[in-house]
Order: sequence, then C-alpha cells, then structure tokens
Amino acid sequence: MLVLSRKKGESIIIQDHIEVTVLEVDGDTVRIGISAPKHVDIFRKELYVSIQEANRESATPSVPEVAALMELLREEKDRKK
Repeated sequence: MLVLSRKKGESIIIQDHIEVTVLEVDGDTVRIGISAPKHVDIFRKELYVSIQEANRESATPSVPEVAALMELLREEKDRKK
C-alpha cells in the first residue's frame, strides 16, 4: 500500500486519468473528490463489498433450488417415455 500525506486542496493522480483531491479535513473526517472517466466505477468500500456478496449469493444456487430443478428434469424425462 502506498501511503501519502496530502493537505487540503492537494491531489494525487492515478494512471493519467483519475485525480483524487483532498477537499476538506474536519477532525477524523476527510472529504475527498474523485475525477475519473465515466467508464470507471467508483464505490465506497462497504458498498462494494455488499455488492460482491450479493453477486456471490445470487450466483450460487441453493440446495432446494437444485433439488427442485432435478425433480422437474426427472418428471420431464418420465413424461417423454
């Protein structure tokens, strides 16, 4: 991890296209501004983690869903006999 010190109004540049600027420092809270191309998604980490967990859950079928699907396939196979 790269650790930098920046003051209010100072920025960092990431790969020529993303600029992160310190807008305000108030106690333990730092407000930052991010300028990036529209195709770059920017998320707060807690939201990003939540999205990733939801994606994993939706991509993993539950056991009852798999069992129901298997039953439907058996029924269809029996019906075709």
